[in-house]
Amino acid sequence: MQQDSTYQVGTIAVRLLSAGEGATVLFLHGPGGLPAWSGFFESLSKKFRVIVPEHPGFGTDAHAECIRDVADLAMYYLDFLDGLGPGPVHLIGHSLGGWVAAELATRNCTQLKSLTLIAPAGLRVKGVPMGDNFIWLPEELTRNLYHDQRLADEILTRPITDEDADRQLTNRFMAARLGWQPRWFSPRLSQWLHRITVPILLIWGREDQLIPSSYATAWENGIPHLGSYLIAGCGHVPFVEKPAETARAILEFLGSDA
Repeated sequence: MQQDSTYQVGTIAVRLLSAGEGATVLFLHGPGGLPAWSGFFESLSKKFRVIVPEHPGFGTDAHAECIRDVADLAMYYLDFLDGLGPGPVHLIGHSLGGWVAAELATRNCTQLKSLTLIAPAGLRVKGVPMGDNFIWLPEELTRNLYHDQRLADEILTRPITDEDADRQLTNRFMAARLGWQPRWFSPRLSQWLHRITVPILLIWGREDQLIPSSYATAWENGIPHLGSYLIAGCGHVPFVEKPAETARAILEFLGSDA
């Protein structure tokens, strides 16, 4: 059964979703904020202990001042892992969370069993422009995140409470702090990708309009032992748009630990 709790790292307390038993899977979310518990997480939790924390500064602006950039967030999660136990984890990061996960892994892989990056930010490919979620209007953003516009229609018709609107504004502010300039990448990350020594899987939606799937080549060039999985008919959020296929790819990658 999925649980909603609080996890303390030093002076920073964050919200945490979790379920399951076994080896730990830690999922780092993207710029939209803490995702709802879904069939994707439920599938993973049948084999693993799944933990989904809300990044500091998301959901609430408490402790946001402690995290100035993605490098700070990567160091925060190294402290997070030190206190989590027991043993190393399978780390999964989506979009912004993928960038954070990669930055973490270039610094220290000792707490990791594997790394899965889902449409990660963090790199820039010259001549291949990214989409710009900071200038897209809210409806445009939703439609550009998903290839299946029926899913976009369903999301756009969901009622939004005042609390939801406040949370979205807080998340947008924190995402801008982390990804505004330079836009969603680090000029230094590519030169340190060789330090990632754990097994690594890259998952991308072929029709991603925010970070084009052609960016996968830059990750493949930086990490020769990386395995790639491209999902057809899918945009920037594979674990929402193609949850069963995304979960299956990850579970096959994690193999015997499942």
